[in-house]
This record gives sequence, C-alpha cells and structure tokens, in this order.
Amino acid sequence: MVANTVQQMIEGRKQAPAQLGRVAVLGLGKSGRAVAEYLVPLLGGRLGQLTVYAGPSNADAQAWAEGVRRAGAQVLFDTEEVAGPFELCIASPGISQFSPFYQAAKRASGEVVSEVEFAWRESRSDAVWVAVTGTNGKTTTTALACHLLQQTGLAACAVGNIGDTCIQAVASGRYSHYVAEVSSYQLASTVNFAPNAAVVLNITPDHLAWHRSHEAYAEAKWKLLANLPSVEGAVAVIGAVNDETRTKVRQLKAEGSARGFSYVPIGAKGGLGQDMRKACGSENAAFLDGDVLTVALDGAEHALIPRNRLQLEGIHNCENALAAATAALAVGVSAQSVAAGLATFTALAHRIEPAGTVAGVACFNDSKATNVDATLAAIGAFDSKRPVILLGGRDKGTDLEPLVWACNSHAKAVVCFGEARERFLEAFRAQGAAQLQVLEAPGMETALDAGLSAAVLGDVLVLSPACASFDEFSCFEERGDVFKALVAQRAAARGE
Repeated sequence: MVANTVQQMIEGRKQAPAQLGRVAVLGLGKSGRAVAEYLVPLLGGRLGQLTVYAGPSNADAQAWAEGVRRAGAQVLFDTEEVAGPFELCIASPGISQFSPFYQAAKRASGEVVSEVEFAWRESRSDAVWVAVTGTNGKTTTTALACHLLQQTGLAACAVGNIGDTCIQAVASGRYSHYVAEVSSYQLASTVNFAPNAAVVLNITPDHLAWHRSHEAYAEAKWKLLANLPSVEGAVAVIGAVNDETRTKVRQLKAEGSARGFSYVPIGAKGGLGQDMRKACGSENAAFLDGDVLTVALDGAEHALIPRNRLQLEGIHNCENALAAATAALAVGVSAQSVAAGLATFTALAHRIEPAGTVAGVACFNDSKATNVDATLAAIGAFDSKRPVILLGGRDKGTDLEPLVWACNSHAKAVVCFGEARERFLEAFRAQGAAQLQVLEAPGMETALDAGLSAAVLGDVLVLSPACASFDEFSCFEERGDVFKALVAQRAAARGE
C-alpha cells in the first residue's frame, strides 16, 4: 500500500488535492468512464499518471481506450492484477469490495474510494449535497427532492444512480446543489463523504452476493451518516417505520448532543401516522397528521399538503414524500415552496407508473420492484382495491412468506411467471390461498393476458415482479417498457 502524505488542498473545493499523483480507475462502466474523462485533461498538471483497469475487452471499450491513450493515459484490459503503486484508486460500484480485483487495488493504493466520494471532494466548498439511500424508494425520493429544490429556483441536479454521474455534474460547473441517489455499492467505498442532508429510507436484505452478508450491506448504508458531524447544520432523515432503521433512531437519540448532528425520524413503529416526538421524545419528526404531510424541524411544525394532493400512489410514497420534503427543508427551502413542489411532482417511469387501461382495468408498471419489499409496497398502494399482481422473473432467492401473506390479505389474484414461477407457485401452495386466485404463465406477455382474464371492470393490475428481469430482459427498464407497449396493444385491439 502507498503511504498517505499530507497534501495541499485546492482552495474553494471540498477536499481536492492540488496534486493527485498516480491514480487508478477500476472498471469501465458508466462511472469509470466519467471519472477517467474528468481526469484525462489533468494529466501533466494535477495528475501525474492515470491507469484504467478496464475489465473485459470489447470493440466499444477499445475504441474509447484509443482516445484516452492518445492523451497519455494507460488502459489495461483483461487483467485484475493491479500493480501500482497509486496514491488513489477510484473503483466502479459494480466491483465488490470483497472481490480479488478490489483487494488487489487496495493493496496497491493509498486509498480506494467511490466515484461519489471523488466527486464530492472535487465539488465547490459551498456546494450543498443531499444524499439518499435505502433498499427501496431511493429513486423516487431523489427525484422528488431535486424537484423541490429546482422549483424554488436553485441550480439543483439529480445524480448518482439517477441522471448523470456525480463527477459529470460537478465537472459541468452548473450546479450549486447535488441530490445524489447513492447505493450500498457506492457507499462501501466512501471515506470522507459528508452531505448536508442524509436520507436513509429503509434497510431490508438485498444485494447479499455483492456484500457477502446483510451486516456488511447495512454497514455500507450507515456510512452515509459517518461524517455528518463535520458539516455545520447537517441533518439525517431516517425512516422509522422499518425495524432496522428505527433501531438506528433509538441509537441516535441515546447519543444525544454527542452525535454532532440533528436527525428526523419518519413515522414510527405504528406507521406514518405516528409522531416520534410523542412516541419516543425525539426533537424532530416527519409524519402524517391525519392525512396531512407534516414535518417538525428545529422547533417549527410545517403542515404541508394533504395526502390526496400527491400525484403518487401508495402509503410508501407518502414516506418518500416526507423524506424528500424534510431534506429540502433541512437545506433551506421554504415550507411554502416544498408544499407547492410536492403537489406538482408526478410518478417516475417503472415505479407504480400508470400504463393505461384495458377493458376498464387500470394497469400499472412497477417493473422497478425487483425485490419482495418493493412489491409489498405496490400491493398496499391502492387502498381498498385488491389488485391483480404479476410476479416473476429471475429469482433472488429471498423469503417469500411475507409476499404470500400480503397477497392473500390484499390481492385479488397473482400470476407467477418466468424463471421464478415454480418457487413462487410452491410458496402459495404451501401457505394456502382461500380467496386468492393463483395463476401461472411462462413469460411476462402471457402473464399480462392471464392477469387481464382474472380482472373485471374497475380492477387494478400491476406488474410488480419481486424479481430481477434478466430471464427475459436486459434490465427492469426494458421489462417495464415492453409491459407498457403490450398494454397499449391490448387496448388498441379493443378499439380503446
């Protein structure tokens, strides 16, 4: 490992060294390319050497490599042997911290960081960062928080897993506020990253193959709070309906002023209708006061808008809206502006997105629901209606008992399809389904037709698979787009 030395920092940046020295970039995905393209112009100035470990070779990657090689960078394909030495390595999120590739880079480098960390360091010292993580709800909350900031006239952008990479946005110089959707993959390699507002929505088992254990996954998520004491006025916004995140709320309360930042719990064990100030004596809280989204922060209570004015389906989206609203308030947006922005935000693609109607059956595309917890949110999103749910794809091997229970309690029918079909069917058979109709189909298109056959005028049908898409599709976006197209075809065939 290269020894770290005290470095002169560039004035006006968060933590940008005047000399970066020798830098490695690990991986050539979206973030790897963005980092390399940011660094190439620095060669011969701040940057002494740039080496890109590009992974497997292909024609597109080789064509890109030729350009950066001409600028003086080294690009290596088909090797995971990281020679070094490097002062800094910036790792792509697809490369697990437990992998031999990552570990080789760690041995050869003074430090290994994520693109999020690097971009934060390079951003202006007065830049405001809002960071959002959680197993479910990240993208909606990020997009909504950015919308709230933009509606008040701030130069804000949504970055990270949504929109441009963080470093692309920083390099553009156009923004004063960054709202970053950050995954556990990215957070695992953060060191000093310190947002002004940090949102942790929920933590449930996911991505265990990458992190090797749930404990490592949760630890990565909580790194988002690690450096908040270094930021004046920093606020942590934490979902308190979820068991694991509520445990953190209790821990933060016990720490008192020693923790060095404020926190705002969203809801409580009994749901979003509970005010944590009353439930456990927290100083701040975000909750539903009756049907009104309400945030109590720094001694002021803000009644924002009634739930029915949100253009988002489901109680889980009330939680996302409360999280985004709290983060916006925490970085200085007025309650009036937050309320106006909440009412004008519309659903994102593939997240309980209206997809049209067929014979009076309202269809929704929730293809982003790639795990059980996300599908649980969709099942309960339609109040008294019992939806028809399309379940299936590539199985993640997670516990299906909560899903089966929720479908039995709240759904009209389920259609199990794709590679996961047999395990899902067996789970429903094992638990029994007295009122629930359980159907099966080989793929998503036939699942749609089976679901429509089980529905009648006024019903709701939702593609909310609880599985990855890779048995039929390249990504959840393709799955959702195909679903919407199929719904449109069925409607057109009926002359609707």
